[in-house]
Amino acid sequence: MTNALGAEDSSVRLQTALAVGSNPDPVFLEMLVERCAVEPDFFVRDMLSWALTRLPPEISLPRIRQELDSGRTQARSQALHTLSKIGDKTTWAWITRDMLRDADDEVARTAWRVAVVLVPEDEEKDLADELVPQLGRGDRDVQLSLSRALVDLGDVIRPALERAAQSPNPAVAAHARATELLRQNPETGFDVALDAAKRVVALGPERAAAAAAASAGTETSETAEPAATTEPMEAEKAAEASEGADC
Repeated sequence: MTNALGAEDSSVRLQTALAVGSNPDPVFLEMLVERCAVEPDFFVRDMLSWALTRLPPEISLPRIRQELDSGRTQARSQALHTLSKIGDKTTWAWITRDMLRDADDEVARTAWRVAVVLVPEDEEKDLADELVPQLGRGDRDVQLSLSRALVDLGDVIRPALERAAQSPNPAVAAHARATELLRQNPETGFDVALDAAKRVVALGPERAAAAAAASAGTETSETAEPAATTEPMEAEKAAEASEGADC
């Protein structure tokens, strides 16, 4: 089984993880945890985490907790991911500020996701206050993950976002405004929300609104012009058809 989980073919590794999860046995615990730390394929890693969720939590959780202190970033990230899949609220206390601020973006992103899943209701505001100072961090994917985590916390994030939106750092201010737009309307695409927020930060609310209105007016007139010129053309064609019928 160990050889199969380390096979060169990822499909073999995937099928092996599926087989282990389908027939859960504590004897496989160590093998699964160790493989999580080194498995290069995302889908296989996810199957490994699923296999771990099939084991009794009183057996799997203590071993997974050890991985949270690992020096290997993937081991930490995958352990956090597995905790989110298990969803045991008692493990909330294991999510430390250091994890939420981990220098590795992937570990931090996973910590944000699991924190939102596990946080008790009376600690949601504290979690929001911990996450909001990281607005503006990283590339587009990192910022999207943080926005999603904050939006999932609900209305409790609003005061912290309002403060962050006044930041002198334009990246922080734009990210805060984009996240607020997503909170108000989750159907808004992140890129659309971020572009709109950047305009507000660069121009100010009034000038940004005027620019948006002017842009909308231009688009309306551009789309209206062909309709105006189409009517005479259609009338000409109708007249020609009528003349042809008379003949």
